[in-house]
Amino acid sequence: MVRSPLLGEFMGTMMMILLGDGVVAGVVLKRTKAENAGWMVVTTAWGFAVLCGIFTAMLFGSKDAHLNPAITLAFAIENHDFSKVIPYAVSQIAGGLVGAVLVWLFYLPHWPVTEDADTKRGVFCTAPAIRSYGANLLCEVIATFVLVIVAGAMGSKLVLAAGAPGGIGPYLVSCLVWGIGLSLGATTGYAINPARDFGPRLAHAILPIPGKSHSDWSYAWVPVLGPAIGATLAGICLRALGA
Repeated sequence: MVRSPLLGEFMGTMMMILLGDGVVAGVVLKRTKAENAGWMVVTTAWGFAVLCGIFTAMLFGSKDAHLNPAITLAFAIENHDFSKVIPYAVSQIAGGLVGAVLVWLFYLPHWPVTEDADTKRGVFCTAPAIRSYGANLLCEVIATFVLVIVAGAMGSKLVLAAGAPGGIGPYLVSCLVWGIGLSLGATTGYAINPARDFGPRLAHAILPIPGKSHSDWSYAWVPVLGPAIGATLAGICLRALGA
């Protein structure tokens, strides 16, 4: 197998979604051993999912291991090099879609016994606790800004002379995502990643899930535009700081 950055982004995002959406499925679907395990379990496992995704991306050839079009956009703005934005985004979204399909297969017997259609959709994509598009958008902007600024600080010479000590970066990012989930995730489900939401939402739309309803496309722009705005603002800040 030929390793490449695009393959790495695809495989890393696929792994992240398999484990991240997988924990959501375990917590919300009926008759799993993790049913009703709660928000702490979801946010903790999502942090681990990001960690596993980063290492998988590196293994398959992406030293960047962004797994997130918002991260790619932010660092493109910081470095003034936009050549990776579209290729990476396509690979990341495709990885998100495939990861979601694997979650559907893994939990195959549990879809028919779960009656609520919104619960099933929630395995795949985010939805707000209270639907207010302006407030929901602001939450995604702020949470993504935090993600990019703190991730940028972790590798910045302004914080540590040579950035984060070798090998510890992925663990720090995992803790960052965990912290964002606990502190800022309860309003919108903290997509903070267009590929994390759009790829699985597309999977929900096309998969033969028993008793499913619509894929809530009327909300789908929020977890895409919000992270894009937050990442843009953070990228401008990082560039201005010379981080």
